[in-house]
Amino acid sequence: MIFKYSGYDKSGKRVKSKITAADLEDAKRKLRASGIIYDSISESKIRSFSGFSFKRAQKISPSKLAQFSKNLAIYLRSGIPIVNVVKLAKTQYEDDALMVDFLSSLENSMSEGNSFYHSLENQKIIALPSFYKQSIKVAEESGALSEVMFEMARFIEEQDKVSGQVKQALIYPMVVVVISIFIVAFMLTTVVPRITQMFDQLKQELPPITKIVIAMGDFLGHYWLHILVVLIGVFVIFRYMLKKSQKFKYMVDSFMLRLPLFGKIIRTFELARFSYITSVLSRSGVTFVHAVKLSSAILDNAVIRREFESASKDVVEGKKFSTSLAKYGKHIDKSFIQAVALGEETSQVALVMENMADLYFSENRNKINILLSLMEPMLILFVGVTIGFIVIAMLLPIFSMNMANF
Repeated sequence: MIFKYSGYDKSGKRVKSKITAADLEDAKRKLRASGIIYDSISESKIRSFSGFSFKRAQKISPSKLAQFSKNLAIYLRSGIPIVNVVKLAKTQYEDDALMVDFLSSLENSMSEGNSFYHSLENQKIIALPSFYKQSIKVAEESGALSEVMFEMARFIEEQDKVSGQVKQALIYPMVVVVISIFIVAFMLTTVVPRITQMFDQLKQELPPITKIVIAMGDFLGHYWLHILVVLIGVFVIFRYMLKKSQKFKYMVDSFMLRLPLFGKIIRTFELARFSYITSVLSRSGVTFVHAVKLSSAILDNAVIRREFESASKDVVEGKKFSTSLAKYGKHIDKSFIQAVALGEETSQVALVMENMADLYFSENRNKINILLSLMEPMLILFVGVTIGFIVIAMLLPIFSMNMANF
C-alpha cells in the first residue's frame, strides 16, 4: 500500500512524500525509523472513481519508459548510487502523481535493503514489460546496469517508433473500413427494405441474388444488437483465453506464423528482438549462456519462444547454440542460424547479433511498408465490390421489369 505523508525530517525541513507499507501502522513505524515526525498520513489512492479505488498496476507509454530509463542511466554513469538516482529522478516528475508513487515505492523498497530489480518486481503501481525487468536483473548481477538501461531506452524507442509508423499508416485503412461498414449497414437496414416493399407491391419474382441481399438486410435489422453482443463476447473471451491459456496462445501464434506476409513479419520481429537483447546483454558482460536463456524468455510468440528455449537448454549443457537452433528451430531462418554459427566460430557473437538485429529491424520496416501499401487498394476494392453487389442485387429486378414491358 502507498501512504502519503507530510511532516519534518531530522534537520527540521518540511517534507511531503509517499511511502510503501503493509498497513498504516507499518507506515508510521517506517517514518519514525527514518527520523521523520509526521503531522498527517493517509493512504494514497492511485486512481479513484466515485470513491472506489483501483489497485491494478497501470501501463505507461513507451516514450515515458524510455526517457525514465535514459535518465537513470545518465545518473548511474556519473557514479551515483541507485537509491540516490531514484531520489533525483523523482524531482523530475513532481507533476506526475503516478510516477511519483512509482519512484517513492522504489525508494522505500531499496532503503530497506532490496535490490533495484526486487523493488521493480514487487511494486504494483506501474506494469513493466517482463523483458525489461529481467534485463535489469541480469544487469544488476553483472554490474552493467547503466549500459543496459541505456540500451533498453534505445530498444524501447525503436519499437515505439515502428509502432507509431504502423499506427499512423493504418489510420486511413481503418477509416475506410469503418465508413464502409456504416454504408453497408445503412443500405441493408434502410435502403433495401424500402425497395423490397416496392417489389412486394408489384409481386415481382426476384432473382436469387436479390433474395440473398434482402435476407441479409432483414437479419441485420432484426438481430444487430445480438450480433454486437456476440462480437464483443467473442473478443473478450478471446483476449481472456489468450492471456490465461498457454495452449490456446500457442495455437493462435502457430496460426499467425502460417499467414502470408504477416507470419514473416512476426518471425522477423521476434528474431530482431532476440538478437538485440542478446547483443546488449553479451556486451554488458553477461555470459552468452545466460544471455540466450534470458532473451528466449522475452519473446511474445509462443511457438518461436519454445524453439529458442529448447535450444537454450542445450547451450546450458555445453552444446553449440547454432547446432541446437538447427535442431529445434523450424520457424527460424537458416540465415540467422548460419550467422550464429559464424559468431560462435569467431567469438564475435555479440557483434553478429547486433548486426542481425539491425538487419531484421530494417527488413521488417520494409515489409510493413509493403503490407500497408497493399492494404489501401485492397480495402477500396473490397468496399467497392460489396457496395456494387448490393446495388446490382437491387437493380436486377428493375431491369427485369423494364425488359418485360418491351
